This record gives sequence, C-alpha cells and structure tokens, in this order.
Amino acid sequence: MTIRVLLVDDQPLLRTGFRLILEAEPDLTVVGQAGDGKDAQEQTRALLPDVVLMDIRMPGVDGIEATRRIVREAAPTAHVPKVLVLTTFDLDEYIVEALRAGASGFLLKDVPPDELVQAIRVVAAGDAIVAPSVTRRLLDRFAKRLPSAYEQATPARLDRLTERELEVLRLIAKGMSNAEIARKLVVSETTVKTHVGNVLTKLGLRDRVQAVVLAYESGLATPGGVS
Repeated sequence: MTIRVLLVDDQPLLRTGFRLILEAEPDLTVVGQAGDGKDAQEQTRALLPDVVLMDIRMPGVDGIEATRRIVREAAPTAHVPKVLVLTTFDLDEYIVEALRAGASGFLLKDVPPDELVQAIRVVAAGDAIVAPSVTRRLLDRFAKRLPSAYEQATPARLDRLTERELEVLRLIAKGMSNAEIARKLVVSETTVKTHVGNVLTKLGLRDRVQAVVLAYESGLATPGGVS
C-alpha cells in the first residue's frame, strides 16, 4: 500500500527537504503541499491524504486549528486522515492542544529521516506516536496547569477498568511501548495489545495519545512520576 502524505509548513525549504526524504521511500508519496492551515484543510478535502504532516505555527490558520478542522470535517466520512504534528522545544506548550484537536502524535522538526519515515508508517497504520522522552518532558512541564476536560467524568470512567487495565494505562502514560509493557508485566505482547484496546474502548478514547493526556488530567499519572 502506498501512503499518501500532505506536507504542511509555511517554509518552502523545509517542505522541499521533507519531500525529498519521503519520496525516496517506495511506499510513501507526497500528494500535495500547503503553506498554511486553510490551504491544508482545502487540500485535505481535495486530495484525501492518509497522513497530514502538520506544522504548528503558521500565518492565518495555525496547525492546531487546521488539525481540529480536518479531523472534525473527516469524522463523518469513511476516510479520516491522520495528522502528525511537527514542533520544536520552544513550542512545547502547543502540543497538548494539538493532541486535543485530534492529532495522532507529534515529532520534533529535527527528527532523523528514518524516524520521520517510520512515524508516518505507524500513524498511517492507525497507531499513535508518543515519543517517551518528549512526552514525559512535555507533560511533566505542563500537566499541572492543564484544564481538565474530564474533571467530572473521570472517576466513573476509570471505574470501568480492571486493575490490570489501570496498570497498563499507567505504563502507557509513562510512554512505554507494548513490547516494554509486556516485559514489565511478564506477559505476551498480544495480551498487552488486548489490554490497550480494552482501555481505549472503555474510556472512549481514539488512541494512546489521548490515553496519556487523560491519565495526567485524571491524576492517575502525575508530573515528575506516575502515581
């Protein structure tokens, strides 16, 4: 399967660099480029990419609002593109808002080419990118001042989980992969995938990224450590 990618960045040089990297891969093709969020929304509607590689800070409609519009517009349809957000450390405070807007993950702009390619493949396959080192830094830095969208509903929702599922959610919040969780709990990776699926279904979450945010907002995970 060829993964169709839309590049969104207000810097033409960066778009060109990303395009060269992606089109060197046999399973990736760049179907379009956009320099702002409004154009990104229009091109997503016209070109139906599988993955939108989205910058955050752009003139006019920024990447967060563009992500929100793309996800909302695509939700009723059969084709829902995955949005992979790009950021730099000085824009950390925007990341949680991007995830809430519907992004499936985020990367740093200086990501090595092979990691960029692999991230696009992972997101296109329906998983989410939660880079452990960056995720912990971001949420440890900002979780204490995140307004909780789950403030009233969280206790009842978490009550739906078994003790093992709560444990898996805590480990997801630490940024651990399925393989790492399997080693930690001394179970098979298939068993972990089942637990992760149950957690997402019971809590009404789209992916692991939303699970991480919910774990912090609910107090199950805390800045500086996991409770």
